[in-house]
Amino acid sequence: MLDSAPTTEKLLEVNNIEVIYNHVILVLKGVSLSVPKGGIVALLGGNGAGKTTTLKAISGLLKSERGDITKGSVSYRGADLAGRDPADLVSSGVIQVMEGRHCFEHLTVEENLLTGAYTRKDGKGAIAADLEMVYDYFPRLKERRKSLAGYTSGGEQQMAAMGRALMSRPETVLLDEPSMGLAPQLVEQIFEIVKKINEEQGVTILLAEQNTNVALRYAHYGYILESGRVVMDGPAAELRENPDVKEFYLGMSDEGRKSFRDVRSYRRRKRWLS
Repeated sequence: MLDSAPTTEKLLEVNNIEVIYNHVILVLKGVSLSVPKGGIVALLGGNGAGKTTTLKAISGLLKSERGDITKGSVSYRGADLAGRDPADLVSSGVIQVMEGRHCFEHLTVEENLLTGAYTRKDGKGAIAADLEMVYDYFPRLKERRKSLAGYTSGGEQQMAAMGRALMSRPETVLLDEPSMGLAPQLVEQIFEIVKKINEEQGVTILLAEQNTNVALRYAHYGYILESGRVVMDGPAAELRENPDVKEFYLGMSDEGRKSFRDVRSYRRRKRWLS
């Protein structure tokens, strides 16, 4: 659907980072990636590949889980993000939508959305206008705006988490597992909205996603992580046609659809990580 990034200007750059948890557990082993302004970049891989850790290394949330970047650098618009407070990063235009949604269950949907505007200083009128913009993208939220977030569905909570991020007027959104736990029809709906936000608002998006099939249809560029390393990257259209990606992540091969039992994960690791 989207195959070429709108610009070549590099907004976010991750250069050969290593991340260690609890001073012992090495999770990322030299990850490098770049995100162009106005693009949608997908970070793909299975559970434990290092996708969420990569996003947290960018957003500054590693410290809360006793994680540290021990090597390499992360820069945004050429400025090093080392040691930056996550709240300062939000003010700079970078915000993360966490895996698992993390809504404030005791607040209404609308109150959840308004918490996203906490760092803004451009007045109530601009915030009210952006609230209406969020409701335009997520009409379901307008219907449920007075409901407590804890009593809404998983899909509605995902919409609320994304809408809350938009309320901060971000330049770049780090989107972690937006499809997790959602019905297939809802996954398509969420990604269609991501596409609209990218095209109409010019928001740059880096998304971590296990659903490789859907992610590669909406992204411009993709990186595949395996055991804390980038093992493959390229334009989304090329990755969709790559035989290894088809076999290991899409369940397809030249002979047609394959059973997961027929895919030997150790072959993949031996081929890519040796």
